[in-house]
Amino acid sequence: MKSIVAKALFHSYSYAEYRKLVTDLLSEGKSTGNEQSESLTHYTSLNEVRMNRLEKTIKISEEVISKLQNLDNHYIWLVISEGWCGDAAQILPILEKMAHESNKKIDLRIVLRDQNDDLMNHYLTNGGRAIPKLIVICKEAGIVRADWGPRPKGATELMTNYKKEFGVIDEKIKTDLQLWYLADKGVSVQKELVEIMENIKYNRL
Repeated sequence: MKSIVAKALFHSYSYAEYRKLVTDLLSEGKSTGNEQSESLTHYTSLNEVRMNRLEKTIKISEEVISKLQNLDNHYIWLVISEGWCGDAAQILPILEKMAHESNKKIDLRIVLRDQNDDLMNHYLTNGGRAIPKLIVICKEAGIVRADWGPRPKGATELMTNYKKEFGVIDEKIKTDLQLWYLADKGVSVQKELVEIMENIKYNRL
């Protein structure tokens, strides 16, 4: 596992590099990933707008900032993503702000799912390649301590309940999911990740 993580990190992007990659591909009418289609390019374009907005509006709470700055080690948050992924667009700007506010305790790195099969296959969700997936790595030891994703608990429950009732994931639930993220304002992501980092700190994981 260590070698798979090391290989992924070697090919990883900073948040700014990831944003530039996605923007540059869009200017050519493309999206990230092995599959190319008009719909994926359309989703990528919508995600650009979302991320631009979130970068301006997301606030990290003082409590979260304090806990991040008081972590006992330095960590890498390695995120598996793709530009067309709606959940990733909602979550990555929050992770970037949390890393920025952590007083260098957290280094955010991003890799593309379709270029990192070995890594993705270790972090499947119910057998599927759902993203984003965040992997918490202790920087000093190079050891994976935890993982999280592809979305906060409340958003997961929304999707699960809809699929149970209607049997499909359609445009309506995708819209409902985006509205859930809008109302949540990044609070759930912050809360769940700080809980994970605190559990690592106090050896509860």
